Amino acid sequence: MNNETTDTIERAAEAINGAKALLICAGAGMGVDSGLPDFRGDEGFWNAYPPLRQLGISFVEMANPGWFEQDPALAWGFYGHRLNLYRDTSPHRGFEILKGWAENMSHGAFVFTSNVDGHFQRSGFSDDTVLECHGSLNHLQCSSPCGYSIWSAHTTRVEVDEETFRASGILPCCPDCGTLARPNVLMFGDYGWVPHRSHAQESRFRSWMASVPDGGLVVVELGAGTAVPTVRYAAERAIDSAGGTLIRINIREPQVPRGEIGIAAGALETLEAIEERINSETGN
Repeated sequence: MNNETTDTIERAAEAINGAKALLICAGAGMGVDSGLPDFRGDEGFWNAYPPLRQLGISFVEMANPGWFEQDPALAWGFYGHRLNLYRDTSPHRGFEILKGWAENMSHGAFVFTSNVDGHFQRSGFSDDTVLECHGSLNHLQCSSPCGYSIWSAHTTRVEVDEETFRASGILPCCPDCGTLARPNVLMFGDYGWVPHRSHAQESRFRSWMASVPDGGLVVVELGAGTAVPTVRYAAERAIDSAGGTLIRINIREPQVPRGEIGIAAGALETLEAIEERINSETGN
């Protein structure tokens, strides 16, 4: 890292050491260091899913609930592959670092993420302190939907042909009506998403934010871009509401409001650099 980045690492370490509460805001870039594909732009998506390149289907077009009615094998090929991939991929060490910081906060921590992989929970974060604003691939719902039921996908394993990315065999079904099931993930043009689980998470998040002392918050935002700026907006709103410091870690789009900290680097290398600085300051 250059001298300018070293200075921002020092500022970030000081902000985390001085904070009373930690809000972690994570976008898709958080998972890249775990080996998960980068869907940034059509090329990134098609590099991960070559058969969809041949069909000319973009990520925005594929992440649409209409496929579950139009072509269930293709829909579950895409989401089943992602479900299997997220399960088979271990979260990188950065999650452990963040959990250590969270445990040292006198007023605790919360996670706000657009990621649907469940890697924060797998890393030891309590489900009660995670807000998944776009839902979770680890939970299912009816594709109709016939009601408001949401259930765990823990026992669901979809067989996917790696050459065609189409699902085969018996596809997940709704236990209430027998209709095809789908992930409880918010897709584009999605009027059938059952939002109750995420809404309950939002309620817990609002209660936690209300308990954060004025000026005592540090927000660590990781891998959240401007194409779908939900996570970036949440991070900035939190600082506007509670006061404190925003640390934005983004290799491509590190720009921050005046006075905040922007670091143009990857999530894992930056978290490790900040952790090293914190340890040197505390003598660990």
